[in-house]
Amino acid sequence: MNSYFADLHIHIGRTWNGKAVKITGSKSLTFTNIIQHARTIKGLDIIGIIDCHSPEVIQEIEALISGGEVIEAPRGGLLYGDMLILMGSELEIYDDNCMGPIHILAFLPDMARLKEFSQWLSNHLKNINLSSQRIYVTGLELQKKVKELGGLFIPAHVFTPFKSLFGKGVKQTLTEVFDPNLIDGIELGLSANTQMADQIGELHRYSYVTNSDAHSLGKIAREYQQIKMKELSFTSFQEALYNQDGQYVEANYGLDPLLGKYHETVCAHCNEKVQLSDQSCAACGHSKFIKGVATRIRELQTSKEGRQGRPPYIHQVPLDFIPGLGPKLFQKLLDHFGTEMAILHHVPEEALYEVVPKRVAELIVAARNGDLHFHAGGGGRYGKIIE
Repeated sequence: MNSYFADLHIHIGRTWNGKAVKITGSKSLTFTNIIQHARTIKGLDIIGIIDCHSPEVIQEIEALISGGEVIEAPRGGLLYGDMLILMGSELEIYDDNCMGPIHILAFLPDMARLKEFSQWLSNHLKNINLSSQRIYVTGLELQKKVKELGGLFIPAHVFTPFKSLFGKGVKQTLTEVFDPNLIDGIELGLSANTQMADQIGELHRYSYVTNSDAHSLGKIAREYQQIKMKELSFTSFQEALYNQDGQYVEANYGLDPLLGKYHETVCAHCNEKVQLSDQSCAACGHSKFIKGVATRIRELQTSKEGRQGRPPYIHQVPLDFIPGLGPKLFQKLLDHFGTEMAILHHVPEEALYEVVPKRVAELIVAARNGDLHFHAGGGGRYGKIIE
């Protein structure tokens, strides 16, 4: 049994031929670049790559398999050296039962079933080549198809104000759109943590996952989890979501919710903090507000007690949030210590002081210890560290 670091929501920006997949994603986010960066720079053990349903991405994966760079694991998933790759897709549901659009993650166990899923999707999407496309079936139909193929179904970033289950999709309960028995986990998103999510009683049955939703290589592993698993395989990951056979999510590492882009309710015009009960923004007079995650969870609250035995949620501050730690210093840290996971978790404090300026080292240590303070984010803007 081993512990593994996993980020399960990484987008593909371009195919190996340069065609767009996630239009808002970086051009450097090809499948090949992602697996190399995640393993050698970030130091991850498991990654979930979204947008693998795109036919040209499938061609790239098949070429890597043919060349022996990637192999299919016996119990599902792909292996790139000592790193497991889970092949996924992010889709948008907006059926007659939805109040607004909902994004979900679907993971398929192997290439054969990924290709079958892609072929099925091509009959229900306007553009099979692109990411996060609206699928013209109901949420329940999609759940059943994913399960028919032995896949995993996880609602994505469930509290963000736009295109999420609770942010926009349902009035009060997930049962308005989904069969709760066909959900395998819940992705929290950047503006919520375990304590916040557990205020909603119907979520107590699910494991929580915390992922980056990376649109660039640098954003990979800004959120992740540590998972105890017997082996690197799709099946072991599935079992860990259900706490089976001694496998489980050990810890969630995520942004302090105050750093998230949608934590506070703010004025849509000037981004000043407001209350929903306000008639207009005191700062600029506008009356259009963007509801924050904290506000929305208070509206949905059905429980004051969280699920017993939840893994710890460890507030993580990615290195690119640290004031004064620019690209050159970041590279210097990597040259000395290998990977971002090593810097964040394992490098001794005194070693940091030998490589970077004292103030930067102090902030990294303070982030590890949970001693930083923040200006809260909202309205699409990240929070900031108060120095």
